Amino acid sequence: MLSRPDATPSRQAWLAKKRGGPMHPMKKLCLIFIAFACLPATAAGQAAAPPAGQSAAQPAAVPAAPAQPSGQVVEEIITRVNNQIITRSEFDRSKDQLRDEVKQQNSKDPDKSFAEREKDVLRDLVDQQLLLDKGKDLGITGDTDLIKQLDQMRKEMKLDSLEDLEKEAVKQGISWEDFKQTQRNRIITQKVIGEEVSNHLSVSKEEEQKFYDDHKSEMEQPEFIRLSEILVAPKPSTPAADPNAPAPAPGAQPAVDDAALSAAEARANELLKQIRAGATFEDVAKKSSDGPSAADGGVLGMFKRGQLAKELEDKTFAMKAGEVTDVIRTKQGYVILKVVDHQMAGIPPLKDVLPKIQDALYYEKLQPALRAYLTKLREEAYIHYADGYVDTGMSPNQTAPVETAAALAEAKKGKKKHKKLGFL
Repeated sequence: MLSRPDATPSRQAWLAKKRGGPMHPMKKLCLIFIAFACLPATAAGQAAAPPAGQSAAQPAAVPAAPAQPSGQVVEEIITRVNNQIITRSEFDRSKDQLRDEVKQQNSKDPDKSFAEREKDVLRDLVDQQLLLDKGKDLGITGDTDLIKQLDQMRKEMKLDSLEDLEKEAVKQGISWEDFKQTQRNRIITQKVIGEEVSNHLSVSKEEEQKFYDDHKSEMEQPEFIRLSEILVAPKPSTPAADPNAPAPAPGAQPAVDDAALSAAEARANELLKQIRAGATFEDVAKKSSDGPSAADGGVLGMFKRGQLAKELEDKTFAMKAGEVTDVIRTKQGYVILKVVDHQMAGIPPLKDVLPKIQDALYYEKLQPALRAYLTKLREEAYIHYADGYVDTGMSPNQTAPVETAAALAEAKKGKKKHKKLGFL
């Protein structure tokens, strides 16, 4: 049984390989706030989670409230979903967000991509509101997960409190309360999808084998290894300062005498002894490595043949995953390397790529299952569309509300007692 409620990438997403280090937390938060500024706000002050697609027609909209004395319409309502509304401005912001999204994806033809996805904007806004309503029915608030999410964001940015995180949001011109509501809505929709859709999906052994057989050519890869290191750098000698001595050249390395080298070598051998005795490589790296990778447990990354010094390549590519080298002398000092993974050239065996295959099959099943579930929610809901606005997810079995003032008054009270609801 599989359960991955929070993602819907394409069938071949597992084949994509992304390089590069982690994004700086401050930049990450800034991008989150910028994205939030483009998000539509749902009815009753609820900010919407980012949509996946869009809708096209934009004729006259239903007035959200009686006209003011001046005759000016406060807001235009294009769709009512149960007791909530979707407004014209919300709809337009969703389209603007989509346009930015397709540009950021480096599409060769962003205009064509936008045109293909624009038609689903209203569908996705309705989807979102239906999921939020279902979350209320299921008693899902998202409050606990929201606190954990915000606290994790605070830790990544090395901030002392959530008040400091709030200040960062304000600096970006974003309402803190709206931002929290947006995150809460995302959590609620993910949990609903998880409970109502993902938990009912499964992948058989036969499906896994068939996917593997059908995609073998796409799995072919060169030989590579993943390495972690422990570096012991010799401590440079510090002779008494000579006021008449010339200043060292920029970038010059401090002098290291034989005693410092011997001490570093002895320390490296002691660390290797600890590992051979059962200490975990990662823990020793975190506590004792002088390398910049120490905080990550010594992780260096992936290397193909030709990317390492010949001596290191000859040693490490002859090793199996999990093996650790002896102490090796380098320019930086003495290193101990661990081969975390060693993949041979060619097509990997099924067991090595099984998690990726399961993900691909899961996502392949999730989309139609989720679409079917949202169709069912539409058939159980009260949805009214302004003339000319098209919901591409609309079910032919939806019941159109009867337009009466009494039904609208009932809706304003937050009640959903009858299948026939009406709107002015």
